[in-house]
Amino acid sequence: MSSSSAMVRILIKGGKVVNDDCTQEADVYIENGIIQQVGKELMIPGGAKVIDASGKLVLPGGIDTSVHLEESFMNATTVDDFYSGTKAALAGGTTMVIGHVLPEKNESLLEAYEKCRHSADSKACCDYALHIGVTWWGPKVRAEMEKLVRDKGVNSFQMFMAYKDMFMLRDSELFQVLQHCKDIGAIARVHAENGELVSEGAKEALDLGISGPEGIEISRPEELEAEATHRAITIANRAHCPIYLVNVSSMSAGDVVATAKMQGKVVHGETTTAHTVLNGMQYYHQDWSHAAAHVTVPPLRLDPNTPNFLMSLLGNDTLNVVGSDHRPFTVKQKAMGKDDFTKIPHGLPGIQDRMSVIWEKGVIGGKMDENRFVAVTSSNAAKIYNLYPRKGRIIPGADADVVVWDPEGSKIISVENQVQGGDINPYEGLRCHGVPIVTISRGRLVYENGMFTCAEGSGKFCPLRTFPDYLYKKMVQREKDLKTVTRKRKFQKKFYCQAVKAVEREPYTGEVVAVANSGKRDTGSSDLDTPTRPCTRHGGMRDLHESSFSLSGAQIDDNIPKRSSARILAPPGGRSSGIW
Repeated sequence: MSSSSAMVRILIKGGKVVNDDCTQEADVYIENGIIQQVGKELMIPGGAKVIDASGKLVLPGGIDTSVHLEESFMNATTVDDFYSGTKAALAGGTTMVIGHVLPEKNESLLEAYEKCRHSADSKACCDYALHIGVTWWGPKVRAEMEKLVRDKGVNSFQMFMAYKDMFMLRDSELFQVLQHCKDIGAIARVHAENGELVSEGAKEALDLGISGPEGIEISRPEELEAEATHRAITIANRAHCPIYLVNVSSMSAGDVVATAKMQGKVVHGETTTAHTVLNGMQYYHQDWSHAAAHVTVPPLRLDPNTPNFLMSLLGNDTLNVVGSDHRPFTVKQKAMGKDDFTKIPHGLPGIQDRMSVIWEKGVIGGKMDENRFVAVTSSNAAKIYNLYPRKGRIIPGADADVVVWDPEGSKIISVENQVQGGDINPYEGLRCHGVPIVTISRGRLVYENGMFTCAEGSGKFCPLRTFPDYLYKKMVQREKDLKTVTRKRKFQKKFYCQAVKAVEREPYTGEVVAVANSGKRDTGSSDLDTPTRPCTRHGGMRDLHESSFSLSGAQIDDNIPKRSSARILAPPGGRSSGIW
C-alpha cells in the first residue's frame, strides 16, 4: 500500500450500517485504512471523498474462507492466480480470502507454505491468509505445524478423510493431528467422506460401465459423508479438540452436525455456495461438458430439497460459514476425464459470485435476514479465525474493509462478463437481486460501479493468532467445570470430558501359564484380532449350534447303551393324575 493511498479519507453517507447483530442508519468515516467514526452528523476534516449510500446498505467486506488459487490438483492447475482471483473477489464484495496450501505426500509443509507466500505476496489485490493441508503425518509434520503456528501466522490446518492414497489420513493419524491442533490452539478443518468406500464405489461404477460425470455422485452417496462426519466428530471429541467441518453437502451430514451441537460438542460447519444452490441432476445432463463442469467433492446431491435445507442450516446457525471453495478449471482441463470420471478435476468457480448468490437464495429466498447474511459471509469467519472485530464488523478501530451494497440492484451471472477466470460458471443465467457497487479494502477504494482501481500486490498477508475464543472458550470452560467436579470427587487424573483413575488392588502372585513362542505373533490379542469359537472338528467342546443329526444314519450318541425302558415324567399334553 502506498503512503498516498493510506492517507485517503472517505465518508460513506446516508446508508444503513449492517452488522451481524444490528442494523442502524449511520455514516462511516474512514482514514488511514481504519474506520474512524460511525454515527450521525460526524465531525470530519475536509478533503474526504464522499460516497452517497442513500437507499443502500453498508456491510463489512466479505471473508471467503476457502479458495484455491494457483493450485495444482489432479494433474491440472487452477486458471486463477492470486491476482485474477482476488480481483474477482473484490468485484463480488469479498475483501479477504483464505487460500489453501496442499503439500504433496512427504513434502515439507514449511516449504509448500513459503512457495505459496512468494507467489501470493506479489499478486494479491486484497488481504489473504492461508490454510495448510496436513496430507501426511509424522514427527516432521508435527514439528512444522508448531513452527507455522509460532512463526508464520498460520492458525488453521485441513485434514482429509477422503482422497485415498493421496491426502487421506487414517483414523489414528487424524486423532493424533487433532490432539496436536488442540495443544497448539489451531483450527482443525476436516473434509469428511469415507475414503475407503468412495474408492470401492468408484471401482464398482467403472466396472458397471459408468464412466461419465454421473459416476461422481453414484460413487459418493451422502451416507458416506454422514458416516465420516459422525466419525470425525467422535474422534475430535475423544481428542478434546474443537472441529470445523468443511464442504458440508447433504441433509444427512447436516443432521449429524445439528445433533452434535445439541449434545454440546464444539462443532462448527462450513458449506459452499454451490451446495446451497445447485443439485446433482446436473450430472445427468445430456451435454458431457455441462455435466463435467459441475463435478466437485463432495458432489452436488440428487435430492432437490438439499440446497434449501443447507441454506436453512446457515440461517439457523447449525452451519456457520459459507465459502466459495473456488477451484476453477476449464472444459478442456475437465476433459482429462472424458473416459473416466475419476480423472475429472474436482472443483467449481465462485469467488466472484458467492455474496450475490447467497443474498439471492438466502435473503431474497426468505432463509435469513440481512444480519445473518453478514454473519455467514463475514463475521463468523472473522470470529472463527481470530480476526474479529478487526474484520467482520463496522465499528471504530476496525480495518476499513467495507462494501456498499445495493439491495435493489440486480445482475445476471454469465461467463461473458465475469472477472474470475475460466470458461465455466455453474450459476450461468441466474439473476441476482443484491449487488456490490463499491468495495473498499483497507481504506482504499478498489472497485466502484464496475471499475477497478486496485494494484497487483497491494493486498497483505494477515497473520492469524491461535486459540480463537469462538472455538476454544467453550472447551476451556468445560475443562474448568471438570476440574471442579474432579476436585470434589478427589479423582487423580483429569481429562476434558471425563475423569478416570486406576483401581488400587494387591498384585497377582499366582501362577502364570507358560506360552511357547514358536516365531509366531507374540501373546496378547490385538484389538484387530477376533477370537474364534472352538469347533468340534478340531477338538475342544461341542458347539451347541452344531446338529447331532447325520444323513448316514449314525448319530453322535450311538455309543451310549440303550435302556430297555424309560419312565416318562412329563409326556406331551401334561402329566395325568390318578392311579396311573
